[in-house]
Amino acid sequence: MKDIVETNFAIGQVVRHKHLDFRGVIFDVDPEFNNTEEWYQSIPAQIRPKKDQPFYHVYAENEEVFYTAYVSQQNLLADNSLEPVAHPDVHENFGPFDGKKYEVLEVTRN
Repeated sequence: MKDIVETNFAIGQVVRHKHLDFRGVIFDVDPEFNNTEEWYQSIPAQIRPKKDQPFYHVYAENEEVFYTAYVSQQNLLADNSLEPVAHPDVHENFGPFDGKKYEVLEVTRN
């Protein structure tokens, strides 16, 4: 049996990066690092996170572009702007926004 990992953030929550200029909506969580070593080493050493913590998949946006980010728990903050996220995938995968998070839609399986 796998250990239960507690996270500081939830799917649908709006977050921002501590060091980089982007914000977004969490759409998935890995209990610990689950990406390539090449990706990990590409992070500047001064902000490179520990691997043994939750990592979040985020529909991210900045002033110029929409993209998907993979971010460690230690590098995220809750976004308190009360502003919705404009990333197009958010509106395709989540329900209404309440000022802090988006409603997680039920997934139906056949």
